[in-house]
Amino acid sequence: MVEELVVAGLAAASGIAVYMAAAGKVVKQFERGVVLRLGRLHGGVRGPGFTMILPGADRLHKVNMQVVTMPVPAQEGITRDNVTVRVDAVVYFRVVEAVNAIIEVEDYRFAVSQMAQTSLRSIIGKSDLDDLLSNREKLNQGLELMIDSPAMGWGVQIDRVEIKDVSLPEAMKRSMARQAEADRERRARVINADAELQASKKLAEAASAMSKEPAALQLRLLQTVVAVAAEKNSTLVLPFPVELLRFLERAQQGPLPPPPPHRAEEPVAEPPAAVEPPHADAPSAPPVGTERTPGTAQDAPPSSKPAVPPREDLPQADLPQGSVPPLVDTSGLADAARAELEILRRLRSTPPVG
Repeated sequence: MVEELVVAGLAAASGIAVYMAAAGKVVKQFERGVVLRLGRLHGGVRGPGFTMILPGADRLHKVNMQVVTMPVPAQEGITRDNVTVRVDAVVYFRVVEAVNAIIEVEDYRFAVSQMAQTSLRSIIGKSDLDDLLSNREKLNQGLELMIDSPAMGWGVQIDRVEIKDVSLPEAMKRSMARQAEADRERRARVINADAELQASKKLAEAASAMSKEPAALQLRLLQTVVAVAAEKNSTLVLPFPVELLRFLERAQQGPLPPPPPHRAEEPVAEPPAAVEPPHADAPSAPPVGTERTPGTAQDAPPSSKPAVPPREDLPQADLPQGSVPPLVDTSGLADAARAELEILRRLRSTPPVG
């Protein structure tokens, strides 16, 4: 009898242990439980700790209430200014309503991931490249609103969305590098030009002050010599005023000679009215338009005036100071040249005889 009671007790204890193992569930602190009895929602949300369900009829679904960090795969798109980029992001979200996360959506994690990818592509198409690179805070807020709107019906709250990286093509990277370098060079030139302008104004003021006191220039020269000598150089460079060089040049040239006295030109003798035709033995004049080689005997016409002997009887006192007396009197050469040209012109215009 006793043995039967012991066996029955052990069987009951075993049955109770099996039932407790099947019906008892433990919900962790960061989880919430949702019980479905025969496919319908039973009761409310089960809190953390030990809870009991009906084995075979109830099914407990545990929902993690922690913040989930979900990376969004890199999405390739074209920006509004027609630049191909590749952008990836990360989404921080958590479940606030466990019942909706189980009943309203099949897999809330997959749903949030797909919504994040489509929203990221939409943001890329609506934004410029400069906004993606420098104005990410505004893009993050817009992306968060786009994902959070449908996720609220799933019992999911989007805490934060961040754009991690923006990948550009190599050609675009080189173009942007050249643009940045050109911009830096432009700013450097502007700053340098501004410095030159300010320095020129100060130098003009210094020059105006030194012009009032001639000794200031000499003092400045001495300061320059001291500054150069302080470097222990073997070569000493002394600046020399350009005005002093010009003064020495004018002093070396001496006074300019006075202009020579004006001499009245001698009257030009009129050529004869008629000229006899040349003899047969005489060389005929070349036809008009024929080139003549200078320096030949046939081109030199007979001179109508004898050469003037050198003027050796001109006294030295009549010459201007600093000039050399001429060796030949050239006052009558112009008249002789005119007479010879007139004779040649008439010879050419006379028709040949016979």
